[in-house]
Amino acid sequence: MAGLAAVFGTGAMTNSLPEIEDNDVIFIIGSNTKENHPIVALRMLKAVKKGAKIIIADPRKVPLVRHSALWIQQKPGTDVALLNSMMHVIVKEGMADEKFIKERTEGYDEFLKGLDEYTPEYGEKITGVPKEKIIEAARMYGKSDKVGTFYTMGITQHSHGTENVYSLANLVMLTGNIGKRSTGLNPLRGQNNVQGSSDMGGSPVNLPGYQSVTDEKVREKFEIEWGTNLPSKPGITAIDMMHEAEVGKLKALYIMGENPALSDPDIEHTKKALKNLDLLIVQDIFLTETAELAHVVLPAVTFAEKNGTFTNTDRRVQRVRKAVEPPGEAKEDSWIIMELSKKFGYDMNYENIHKVFLEIGKLWPAFAGIDYSRIRKHGIQWPCPTKDHKGTPYLFKDGFLRGKGKFTAVKYRPSEEQPDQEYPFILTTGRELFQYHTGTMTRRVKAINEISSGPYIEVNPDDAKNLSIEAGNNVCVTSRRGSITLKAKVSDRPDKGVVFIPFHFKEAAANVLTNPKALDPVCKIPELKVCAVTIKKA
Repeated sequence: MAGLAAVFGTGAMTNSLPEIEDNDVIFIIGSNTKENHPIVALRMLKAVKKGAKIIIADPRKVPLVRHSALWIQQKPGTDVALLNSMMHVIVKEGMADEKFIKERTEGYDEFLKGLDEYTPEYGEKITGVPKEKIIEAARMYGKSDKVGTFYTMGITQHSHGTENVYSLANLVMLTGNIGKRSTGLNPLRGQNNVQGSSDMGGSPVNLPGYQSVTDEKVREKFEIEWGTNLPSKPGITAIDMMHEAEVGKLKALYIMGENPALSDPDIEHTKKALKNLDLLIVQDIFLTETAELAHVVLPAVTFAEKNGTFTNTDRRVQRVRKAVEPPGEAKEDSWIIMELSKKFGYDMNYENIHKVFLEIGKLWPAFAGIDYSRIRKHGIQWPCPTKDHKGTPYLFKDGFLRGKGKFTAVKYRPSEEQPDQEYPFILTTGRELFQYHTGTMTRRVKAINEISSGPYIEVNPDDAKNLSIEAGNNVCVTSRRGSITLKAKVSDRPDKGVVFIPFHFKEAAANVLTNPKALDPVCKIPELKVCAVTIKKA
């Protein structure tokens, strides 16, 4: 979310899910929405029935393509070149929103200079997308007043993920598709409370409410409320933690509700790092692959066994109510954290979880107007600064938090790991409809496993023919990090030279192959969507 925060002043979905149904154009890039966000996709299909057109930019033929007006199949990792080429056309053909640009943005002239070389012809050369499709996409986008732009980790999980987000921000500002209903730049969150975790300071650089730890006034406010001193320097990212653990600089790690032993890149490296710790504590609802490596496992409870709130992908704060008693020794996350805090010498006493929620509103004005009584039946979208405020369906109606939206001149640079003679295929990873994340919950459900029974690799028919591979054959996939064996699925979903593996399955974990060293320089996200591999019939 670093790119969004730098451009607009906050990192969140700018518009609301109900607004999708009134979009004229829906631009989806790096998101398999129908399989990964099926409820969002239903709203998109309702918009299509009303006359909206969908543009999909994705290296795979994802299911929503059959409902789209245009599918752009760019090479993995070439999103900046594609977006710059679209914007080149928008500017050249007079579709830029000059009024919006003049009144609400800065850095436009410098940005324009950077677009000069990105002709549709140049875009075609880099992305593999015919120039005619680039022009068509630009015209569909540029001529509409209500374009919603949606993306997920197909945009962010790159060594240039922040630059991808900058490019999307440039696109929405160039056309004035932000700060009004049924427009916006909308990152669809991958799990049920990822937005809430981000809002509450689940990052090494922010305190709750995207308030920087380096800001002295911010720290002072929190220090007074909490009665303790806070660090003035940002912490390190999850990927950096693994590198520090491997070399012995990081001695202890406390992991809650995360399974890096299956979800991190180059998981053999991750396991080695975790085993090198003096102390690993894992707090989770099941004994995950990561918990199996832990010195201490703290059994937590599920969403149905606790009270509190979740904040969903469009900033909607919603109540969660305890429906059943937790099993065995399982305890609420908040109870565990408070007990640990006491052991560390800080008496963290909250009578109940509602007291924590009220404290959030005290320290972050965007939450000040929300309390449990107001969200008893329906959620409220932050910002909601006062008790009589109805919440904010879409952001930036009256301006950006940072003042003016900032255009950023972004130059295309290739992904760090490119295919070569030894590793001639590009592997991209992702999710499928029936399994969820590392399968911690879904792979325990018999009915789901009957439909989605195990790992596979999607191989283009031309590549399969050249490799003498047939559907159902076992194949060995090797990268510079390791090898896995799994069944081949011959499919026209990926382009020639591109293969796809879902990362849910521990018996052939895609992240054995991926690269932990190719990182985005700003937010240190690994390049999970581009990895060079070779394939052989097993």
